[in-house]
Amino acid sequence: MRTGSTVRKGGTTGTKARATGPARTAFPGPTAPALVVVAHGSRDPRALSTVRALLGEVRALRPALPVHLGHIELNEPLLPDTLGALGDAAPAVLVPLLLSRGHHVTRDIPEMAEASPARTRVAAPLGPHPLLVDALHARLLEAGWPARVPADGAVVLASAGSRDPQSRAGTARTATHLAARLGVPVLPAYASAAAPTVPEAVRALTARGYRRIAVASCFTAPGRFATQCAAAAPWIVSAPLGTHPAMARLLLHRYDEALRTVGTAARRAAPVP
Repeated sequence: MRTGSTVRKGGTTGTKARATGPARTAFPGPTAPALVVVAHGSRDPRALSTVRALLGEVRALRPALPVHLGHIELNEPLLPDTLGALGDAAPAVLVPLLLSRGHHVTRDIPEMAEASPARTRVAAPLGPHPLLVDALHARLLEAGWPARVPADGAVVLASAGSRDPQSRAGTARTATHLAARLGVPVLPAYASAAAPTVPEAVRALTARGYRRIAVASCFTAPGRFATQCAAAAPWIVSAPLGTHPAMARLLLHRYDEALRTVGTAARRAAPVP
């Protein structure tokens, strides 16, 4: 199942039909589908508390919307348990709390959704998107990024990393957009599975004559990777994106975007009277 596709459960045999192309159908019923935020999970207790606080921000923006949490691993509730509790009584849109495409978005989450009894649609990950750049920029300003652009300033955009080229391409696009916002070079770097690492990116920028090199934390919450990347910062380092208001707005944007895609496909497939 591709990201952005619908899984329809039904029929007397209990088999799952994959809806593709213009034949996709909208979720029936007058009630808006639930929003299931899919977090990765972390052994750092700060991650779970941050994600729960972010969901509180989402609920405050849209009080009538049912909002649930599911994790891919390491934390409860796990996504299969969340979807199992929803059952097939009401549909749900799964929004990955992940900042680019990768294996979790293209394989793990869709497979968990397809194995569940729930009628689901998987939305796009949060990045790349201008709202993500808003949050990154704001966190850098909070960390002490100067209002006057330093001539010897540059930024390393630190993210988790993935072997999936789609993930690296998404991070690179986010870096390009952040560079345009800041007016300085922004070099992507990774905590694992991809190159360069943050120390390698810092050395590359230093070799090019940059002396004030900030690290922008492209992480949704505190954790091992965020801590590891922050330790390599030679100057200022921004906090994880966490509960920045742009993050809650971006989650809802991806939810609404997935619903619009369903509705458009259904209208295109409707018979002409």
